[in-house]
Amino acid sequence: MFTIDFQAFLDALPYMGKGMLGIFVVTAVIVLVVSALNNIPEKKDKKNND
Repeated sequence: MFTIDFQAFLDALPYMGKGMLGIFVVTAVIVLVVSALNNIPEKKDKKNND
């Protein structure tokens, strides 16, 4: 049958927390890089400037 080992769950919490923190940090870095790239002005061609 299925049993729940509460101590194993408590032992796994730090690993889950570090994993969630890592996901949050990577997502924040991606958002910052995309935001920075959007703020760089795009060079316009002189020929197509109508």
